[in-house]
Amino acid sequence: ILFKVIMMKEIILLDEGWSVMETGVAKLQRILEDLSEPPFDPGQYINLYTIIYDMCLQQPPNDYSQELYNKYRGVIDHYNKETVLPSMRERHGEYMLRELVKRWANHKILVRWLSRFCFYLDRFYVARRGLPTLNDVGFTSFHDLVYQEIQSEAKDVLLALIHKEREGEQIDRTLVKNVIDVYCGNGVGQMVIYEEDFESFLLQDTASYYSRKASKWSQEDSCPDYMLKAEECLKLEKERVTNYLHSTTEPKLVEKVQNELLVVVAKQLIENEHSGCLALLRDDKMGDLSRMYRLYRLIPQGLEPIADLFKQHVTAEGNALIKQAADAATNQDASASQVLVRKEIELHDKYMVYVDECFQKHSLFHKVLKETFEVFCNKTVAGASSAEILATYCDNILKTRGGSEKLSDEATEITLEKVVNLLVYINDKDLFAEFYRKKQARRLLFDRSGNDDHVTDITLARELQTNFVDYLSANMTTKLGIDFTVTVLTTGFWPSYKTTDLNLPTEMVNCVEAFKVFYGTKTNSRRLSWIYSLGTCHILGKFEKKTMELVVSTYQAAVLLLFNNAERLSYTEISEQLNLSHEDLVRLLHSLSCLKYKILIKEPMSRTISKTDTFEFNSKFTNKMRKIRVPLPPMDERKKVVEDVDKDRRYAIDAALVRIMKSRKVLAHQQLVSECVEHLSKMFKPDIKMIKKRIEDLINRDYLERDTENANTFKYVA
Repeated sequence: ILFKVIMMKEIILLDEGWSVMETGVAKLQRILEDLSEPPFDPGQYINLYTIIYDMCLQQPPNDYSQELYNKYRGVIDHYNKETVLPSMRERHGEYMLRELVKRWANHKILVRWLSRFCFYLDRFYVARRGLPTLNDVGFTSFHDLVYQEIQSEAKDVLLALIHKEREGEQIDRTLVKNVIDVYCGNGVGQMVIYEEDFESFLLQDTASYYSRKASKWSQEDSCPDYMLKAEECLKLEKERVTNYLHSTTEPKLVEKVQNELLVVVAKQLIENEHSGCLALLRDDKMGDLSRMYRLYRLIPQGLEPIADLFKQHVTAEGNALIKQAADAATNQDASASQVLVRKEIELHDKYMVYVDECFQKHSLFHKVLKETFEVFCNKTVAGASSAEILATYCDNILKTRGGSEKLSDEATEITLEKVVNLLVYINDKDLFAEFYRKKQARRLLFDRSGNDDHVTDITLARELQTNFVDYLSANMTTKLGIDFTVTVLTTGFWPSYKTTDLNLPTEMVNCVEAFKVFYGTKTNSRRLSWIYSLGTCHILGKFEKKTMELVVSTYQAAVLLLFNNAERLSYTEISEQLNLSHEDLVRLLHSLSCLKYKILIKEPMSRTISKTDTFEFNSKFTNKMRKIRVPLPPMDERKKVVEDVDKDRRYAIDAALVRIMKSRKVLAHQQLVSECVEHLSKMFKPDIKMIKKRIEDLINRDYLERDTENANTFKYVA
């Protein structure tokens, strides 16, 4: 027979068991009070744990779980009331803070140890009943009995310490940090207690403190000095957060400092007449401008006043350049427009550095700079558009040896890149392109270009000229008597030029005919069209004192060669012999008889040419130079270029309108106009009236039609 012996544990009564627990609690409290109590040994810890464990496992009515839960709370409450609070009430100021830090640290130890003793109670009974955990009960006791009573006084002491530090005094940062931890810890994982009981008061105190500072500094300091102080304050406040405040406080604290030191006084600070933004720009204080940007960039809309003043300053400098150029042009300074472009480049370079370095390439300042340059870079100077001025500048630096600028190849490339930067701001880019194309053609044709090696037409023309010279040597029995050079160009690759049926002198006719015969041996499919207006002649003038070489145009040479066969010619006779229009002939005779070099004598003597005038060769003409260039009065090419561009624009608008309608099929008038402007704005800003006219023209030509029900809606005609 197998006997089973069951050992029954003796029932532990509540008072009996709790008395053992009280002994452990008393030992723990003596340890916390530094009463030379030795620490718990493992046996003592196991004994206390086992007592609670056994009392929780006993069957009703001897299950004392609820009673133990209540006694746990009672022990902690009693310790806080009888020991912690009296010690706190005895101390004030920093001493009170140190006691608070000590008592908070002790309280965490007390709760941790008691929770370990009662682990089984917490793990099963508390969890099953959904009661607050023993940890929560312990911290709630401290919050309700200790924290609530002393937090206000502690807050005042903390704020006083922070104020001392702001005024430059040394404080115990570790103490402050530990007290802040008490505020955070009493939230039991939530920041609301810290925010309501301390942070909100800190922010109010901060606003008040820096409001007083701003009022004082703004009266005493210049803008740069004020900003230095503001920047230092922001730095110190961020360090304050790092040293002892909670990290969530930083954005709120910084916002308060920014508001009082920067936002409230922004207008007074930035617009200060003697040291504000405009003064800093005027005096090139890039370091101070960088600081101003750093301070205001994180403030909503903080950069807008600075950008407005930046725009105002750059606009004023740009307008001053335009005025200087206009005044110089009025005083007949031929280099005025070239100086203007050079100074505009310098101005753009300067303020791009500001945008890149001071304002950290911020899009707002890029936008402001763009808008500013678009204004004064599109102003006219002495009747010349910005497009023409820029094209002329390019032409000048691309002439042989850098033109009047005397630039190296590398410097020329750099300068052209800077010109392209300015070109971005020009509204009429198509007008620039046309002016540039005409000037480039003249530069190439008159051999004034620094580098034309890559121009195929010019290369082929030179080869053809070499072949022509070889042809003359091999085939001509009679010499032409003059050196004759022809540049053959392909129509369509070059600008169009005015042609006339000029009656050439015999010497020139022989040369032209010889070239025609030669060219016929090269091709049968091409026709030559002679552009005499681009020709240059070197002729010898035999005057009484000396023989001089005259560099003239083909037209001027044709006039002068007439006087080889006649001493005196009337205007009418010259006109009939050369077959020139009145406008062209007046210009030629004026250049030869009324300007600096009077190769012909005109009767009657006057500054104008009339049809009744007579002319004779001025044999007494002389000059210290043996070779002179006789210039023609400049023709107004501007009007022709503008007319050509306007004509091209009409075609561009037509093409854009058709493309848009072909894609959209049906479109309202306003939307069609807007899309057309958007399509063409990269090359020019089309006139709205012109767009409307082109729409009407396309309707008349059956590309578009109006909607029968809505006259402001158009349809594409397939």
